[in-house]
Amino acid sequence: MMNAGNSQQVDPKALLPDNASLFTRLRVALHALKKVRGDEGNPVYGQAIQASLDLDVYASLVPKFQRSEEGRRMLSERPSLQARDLDLAALERLPEGTLGHDYARYYRDNKISPFETTLELKNDVDFITKRYRETHDLMHLVTGYGTDVVGEMELQAYVLGNLGLPAALLIVLVGTLAQLKAPQSGVSRSEYLRRVKAAYQRGRAAPLFLDFWFEHHWETPVAMVRARLCTPAARMN
Repeated sequence: MMNAGNSQQVDPKALLPDNASLFTRLRVALHALKKVRGDEGNPVYGQAIQASLDLDVYASLVPKFQRSEEGRRMLSERPSLQARDLDLAALERLPEGTLGHDYARYYRDNKISPFETTLELKNDVDFITKRYRETHDLMHLVTGYGTDVVGEMELQAYVLGNLGLPAALLIVLVGTLAQLKAPQSGVSRSEYLRRVKAAYQRGRAAPLFLDFWFEHHWETPVAMVRARLCTPAARMN
């Protein structure tokens, strides 16, 4: 669940120096990950994590976008899912069960706002970086993973399988160690591990979600979007 962070004050420990070593990247990412807990939409720490670990992956996605007409158009038009570009009231008036209606209700029910950032889009990599963070809440809705601790880990595992983001791997590792030490949400350690593994495998089997035009499917039933983007979730015993 992405709470829109309000504080954008510069934290020196979240600044990544030029030509940073892997050790420095991990240090900055771990610091940002610690600071962003409870404020997951914070643009300062979110960008620090991505800059430290994920930019090479985003760069590798640019050619994948360019292979399709829809992907090329997305890179050209750079659509936005930020709060200022969404009319949640209008979306909520759409029929129940549609992507737009359920997306708007997601924010109301969780008492949060869509992602916002001041990141300047200088190139395609910047756009894909921003697009990933904007689609986080949509992917909660589409995959069906909850916004509790275990649901967040399931979504990160799904993202790891689908995109291969190092930041998702780091989050899953840190979250799993915490869960194994002190299980939360009434989920046993063995069930947690099964669910995270299933989410990872589901993400690997699913098509790329970042080049999907969610904006063109507000009136589409969530079930149809889920069927298009996700393999069925593994049945848990």
